[in-house]
Amino acid sequence: MLLYLEDFSKFAFSRKESLREFLSSQKEREDVFGIIGIPFDSTTTYMPGARFGPSAIREASYNFERYNLTFDKELKVPVFDLGDIEVALGNFKETSKRIIDTLSRLTHVKPLIFGGEHTITYPIIKVLQSRLDPVIIHFDAHMDIRDYYNGRFSHATVMRRIHELEPASIIMIGVRSASKEEIKFVNEHNIEYYTSHMIQEDAEEVLSKLKSIKGPIYVTIDIDVLDPSYAPMVGNPSPCGLTPFHMEKFIKIIAKKEIVGVDIVEVTSSKKGDQTSINAAKIVHDLLSLKS
Repeated sequence: MLLYLEDFSKFAFSRKESLREFLSSQKEREDVFGIIGIPFDSTTTYMPGARFGPSAIREASYNFERYNLTFDKELKVPVFDLGDIEVALGNFKETSKRIIDTLSRLTHVKPLIFGGEHTITYPIIKVLQSRLDPVIIHFDAHMDIRDYYNGRFSHATVMRRIHELEPASIIMIGVRSASKEEIKFVNEHNIEYYTSHMIQEDAEEVLSKLKSIKGPIYVTIDIDVLDPSYAPMVGNPSPCGLTPFHMEKFIKIIAKKEIVGVDIVEVTSSKKGDQTSINAAKIVHDLLSLKS
């Protein structure tokens, strides 16, 4: 009997065959992306629900065609939805260990992570930093570089902990909220940042900066980088943000770089059709289309 079944729990454009079967059949190495959900949101301080982000982004992906009209590209890059990491609720230390253990074994794919709160980026970078030393491109409404906020590890301290790993550099894009402590720190440590107001007035400076980057890059996207009119369901919404049109321009440049991993975090959508998850899925769809 032939059954016509579709697994809508997976990303819309994920391959049907197993990753092992695919890798064994390849004669030449090419970009292969492995989607991993990390439904963790235990340090949230305003809008909870980022644990639902992975499933929300996956569901929203079914809203898109394989052909991307904006970039005249068809999504053909190999992408495998590997499921979710089993997180330890309320326990970042244990969850971090599980993330590190998992990613350390997935050396044949580029991680494409659906969060989850932003704290999860730290263990991801910790794995990649040890062998690749990437430039960190950080899209966010907030700097997230406090030294302490309800503990050393939280969504507001994640970039401070990543900075301590000594990556090649950190570039912040779209920021519009920070403490005096954070501004002092980034200035003292020569961390480049481009506010949403700077981008609104003239995006060419940040576009030129992205074009000039050499070597491997890791991209972390807190969806609150978008204005709340495009992404209202986030952990900490902040007005005067970027638009999806800005993100299209940035992703077009980033896709030409040596990407070693991407995460998209802080999606708290709790209902089908919410524009936050739709816009998050669009960013993923654009990136994968451009890598095809």
